[in-house]
Amino acid sequence: MYRAHVLICGGTGCTSSGSVAIQETLAKQLKEKGLEDEVKIVQTGCFGLCALGPVMIVYPEGTFYSRVTPEDVEEIVEEHLLKGRIVERLVYSDTDDENATDTSLNDTTFYKKQKRVALRNCGVINPEVIDEYIGEGGYQALGKVLTEMTPEEVIKTILDSGLRGRGGGGFPTGLKWKLAAGNQADQKYVCCNADEGDPGAFMDRSVLEGDPHVVLEAMAIAGYAIGASQGYIYVRAEYPIAVHRLQIAINQAREYGLLGKNIFDTGFDFDIDIRLGAGAFVCGEETALMTSIEGNRGEPRPRPPYPAVKGLFGKPTILNNVETYANIPQIILNGAEWFASMGTEKSKGTKVFALGGKINNTGLVEVPMGTTLREVIEEIGGGIPNGKKFKAAQTGGPSGGCIPAEHLDIPIDYDNLISIGSMMGSGGLIVMDEDNCMVDIAKFFLEFTVDESCGKCTPCRVGTRRLLEILEKITSGKGTLEDIDKLEELAAYIKANSLCGLGQTAPNPVLSTLRYFRDEYVAHVVDKKCPAGVCKDLLQYTIIEDKCKGCSACSRKCPVGAISGEIKSPFVIDQNKCIKCGACIETCKFGAIEKK
Repeated sequence: MYRAHVLICGGTGCTSSGSVAIQETLAKQLKEKGLEDEVKIVQTGCFGLCALGPVMIVYPEGTFYSRVTPEDVEEIVEEHLLKGRIVERLVYSDTDDENATDTSLNDTTFYKKQKRVALRNCGVINPEVIDEYIGEGGYQALGKVLTEMTPEEVIKTILDSGLRGRGGGGFPTGLKWKLAAGNQADQKYVCCNADEGDPGAFMDRSVLEGDPHVVLEAMAIAGYAIGASQGYIYVRAEYPIAVHRLQIAINQAREYGLLGKNIFDTGFDFDIDIRLGAGAFVCGEETALMTSIEGNRGEPRPRPPYPAVKGLFGKPTILNNVETYANIPQIILNGAEWFASMGTEKSKGTKVFALGGKINNTGLVEVPMGTTLREVIEEIGGGIPNGKKFKAAQTGGPSGGCIPAEHLDIPIDYDNLISIGSMMGSGGLIVMDEDNCMVDIAKFFLEFTVDESCGKCTPCRVGTRRLLEILEKITSGKGTLEDIDKLEELAAYIKANSLCGLGQTAPNPVLSTLRYFRDEYVAHVVDKKCPAGVCKDLLQYTIIEDKCKGCSACSRKCPVGAISGEIKSPFVIDQNKCIKCGACIETCKFGAIEKK
């Protein structure tokens, strides 16, 4: 028996900030102090508070240390693990309780409004040890399904729960399974979409890194429900930690008889293999993903026939994403009514979001559907840094739209987001403040979709390129009011005629910013100014004569010699030479240079 457990985040975020070195240093310190048999180190998945990484939690006290460095480890061992004295300076104290060291992590403002279902084991168990997953109730749902339920009862349970696809489309999961189950074939397949491509999204990666067995268990349940014996997890190769832990989990499940032949002695056979994606965004679309698994270039296929009829290798196939699968075992164990009791009438359960951008608490959150955007941003996310004003939130990545401040109190669910010109997407949530230019934001996402278009259909291949060209024209100060009309007309055409979801949703960032921030487009075109001061071609740096001390600091810093003058006299900027790099405004100590 160990008297203490030290949990160290081993997710990509904390790993990139040095958690591996902390773990190694801790192991060394424990050995030197003779504590290796008293204190157990547990490498976990993501805790969610990525902004505070590397993260360490010491039990039984539950002390939450943040931004730990290898240099801090000796003090933690000496003071906390040997003498029982908490190292106050490293304790995360964002709680309503003054005595933060005795407060549960769940009572912090970041966690208080969360409800963790898909993320229930992330940050709790060692994802590379199957016994820890089993200790938290793992594979009980699979056992229940195989020994107590018929495939029809499994599908009905998922249908009654109201679970909808968490990958962006929001299609009812149980209905998808029912359609595939109804098609007879000598072989059927269960696929998992782990090809998370949205900029700023890392929900699926965190589940795979922190709780890989939940996906394996859910896929086996799905295989039983539709009559499939083979599963494939399509995961991007840029997720090395996730791929590594998935393979460990698959090997362990096979060794325990939880994958392979005759699972639980029921005669049910099901196995899973991994297929690596090369990072093509279009392979998040189900038919393109299946085409890629088959060994061909990832391009979408016309639908119908839908995958439930003719999918992978021409056989009936279901495809769900990682987060969707992560809900399945809990629905089986707790019942459809339990899951349906959370969320809204048409959007049941919880949703995981990756909070990023201009927000204090960047990281991973899971909240009941129907939670307002304001609650997520201001309470869980800790608000906007540096006293700036909230301007918009981008949901759904390149396929989504920008939600303005006027809709901060809208309950987040599939239908509400669509009604205001956005979409749920896979769960990326990028927060923007007053310093963001919405025309530039639309251009950023169009640049992404232009690069990621597979080129198979003309509306997407050519149309998105034309949209980007018009946006570049506007942000460079050469746009006209007619160009704004052209944007709307072309966007509508692309949405209506593209082959797959990539092209059909690519215009959303343009349309939503036009809908809510049209005045910024007009300012770029009519006034030739960028209100947020972002678009370089529309910027002008000028020296305020009354404030300039003539110190020449800006002149010496300018890389192109655009600033001239005499010492102790006001300097001037040659606009023909200025490259708008901003070096001068960063150098000036007197606030004598303005950007407008």
